[in-house]
Amino acid sequence: MSGPDPFRAKPGSNGVGEFIIGVSPIGDIPPFDYWQTIISQYANSDVLTTLIGNFDTYLDQTANLDAFYDYIMNVASAQGYGLEVWGRIVDVSRTLNVGNPGKYFGFDEASPVSADPFNQSPFYVGQPLTTNFNLSDDAYRTLIYAKAFANICDGSIKSINQMLRTLFPGRGNCYVTDGLNMTMTYTFRFLLTDVEQAIVGQSGVLPKPTGVQATVVINPYY
Repeated sequence: MSGPDPFRAKPGSNGVGEFIIGVSPIGDIPPFDYWQTIISQYANSDVLTTLIGNFDTYLDQTANLDAFYDYIMNVASAQGYGLEVWGRIVDVSRTLNVGNPGKYFGFDEASPVSADPFNQSPFYVGQPLTTNFNLSDDAYRTLIYAKAFANICDGSIKSINQMLRTLFPGRGNCYVTDGLNMTMTYTFRFLLTDVEQAIVGQSGVLPKPTGVQATVVINPYY
């Protein structure tokens, strides 16, 4: 009997089922069709097909595998624990130490560095118990992307500037310059929040070659 070999990969496929890279849609995993395993002489046996159908229902892992991919394996859709796994892979922590708790409501006698007028900052409620701050999933995902890029980038000015645009999209101009004397400067032309300053200073996402002194300059009024 001649015919196509069911075990031979189709042209253009990667040899894994019928998924074609760049062509096949990415989405939910199709459920396993147990009827393909039943030969024709047993297809009309109600007892046998019912037993096989029940067995498939009890042991089918399609939903679990689909959820595992969505919430852990795929960094674009991972949540919670899944992002923690990716954080360990690229070596970046979700928890950052924000040394400055921020500004509070104050009056003219207070310095604008430590206080704000009405409708800008909250009332002082006492010294916080901790200055550790856990990033949200979206912020942590962006940090993971940036750290993954930093792990594989060539360390050039062009690559680092691309990473800065990824880490702070739509915020304004930020770039790195080479001082040509074993120094480099990260310049931000917009204000950074306390959390963003912790990302810049503690996360290790901004690369610095060995023996080079790196400086961060924040000058939004340039």
